[in-house]
Amino acid sequence: MSEILVDMMVHAVIREAKAVHSFDLRPLDGGLLPPFTAGAHIDLHLPNGLVRSYSLVNAPSERHRYLVAVSRDAKSTGGSRFLFEQAMVGETIKIGLPRNNFALVEGAPEVVLVAGGIGITPLYCMIQRLEEIGASWRLFYGARERASAAFRVELEKLESAKPGRVHFNFDLEDGRLLDVTEAVASAKLDVHLYCCGPVPMLEAFKAATAWRPPETVHLEYFAAPKQTAPSGDSFTVTVASSGQTYEIPKGRTILDVLIDKGLYAASSCRAGVCGACEVGVLSGEPDHKDYVLSDAERAANKKMMICVSGSKSANLLLEL
Repeated sequence: MSEILVDMMVHAVIREAKAVHSFDLRPLDGGLLPPFTAGAHIDLHLPNGLVRSYSLVNAPSERHRYLVAVSRDAKSTGGSRFLFEQAMVGETIKIGLPRNNFALVEGAPEVVLVAGGIGITPLYCMIQRLEEIGASWRLFYGARERASAAFRVELEKLESAKPGRVHFNFDLEDGRLLDVTEAVASAKLDVHLYCCGPVPMLEAFKAATAWRPPETVHLEYFAAPKQTAPSGDSFTVTVASSGQTYEIPKGRTILDVLIDKGLYAASSCRAGVCGACEVGVLSGEPDHKDYVLSDAERAANKKMMICVSGSKSANLLLEL
């Protein structure tokens, strides 16, 4: 079955910070959009053939639009460059429906959020939801400089309304990077912690939270920390719906082989960070190489990311 795509109109493009624009996407018929939860993201299917995942920024209570914020990447392979240069107001863009691999635990006694750069996007969505339900939260936000901190004005207003919740660190102004270890140390054991940012920040966050209950620690990569190549010997994959079996040669991914065979398989990042290619595992033992699944989810062997993960068993029975 192919992915459901929705035509959306670019309603507005807003400069949120230096090299950061938000794109206000609305349905062509002006109706309500499918609901989403804080931490969710959508795939943008760009006219240049690229598919890119972006976190939803607006409050989940807003059903009339999806808002994404994009940082212009000097090394862009076409995603952010296309949006900055060609996604003008009135243009139509196809999107996939929201999905969430970074869900907010709304019943936590407190939520501590650690953001770096454009990693603020899913966390700002969470903040809006936490405000809606009256939950306790604190944010530690590191940016290179004040001008590059997206949603800074909105966050400053929240801080003014209830001081002590928003902590900024501007690298060039403060002369140091955000101290992730210090931010984590300030949280009690039952507090849920979320982090999204560049790889060094995420690695520091993982190290600082290693001794905490794993169910209270949540992180999301927007870039793979390293290139992940398929490993191990060749194996076979059987598609449960058709009964067809395909050989996956050493050095190739399941995703590539299935696409070569003419099967539809959703994908976006092809680096194991976005979750677009997730499939169900009915039998067999995957060799997980992604940065999406938790340790518990990996151990359960109920799902896998076929863009990077392989198999430890001779065969995988997959639910596509």
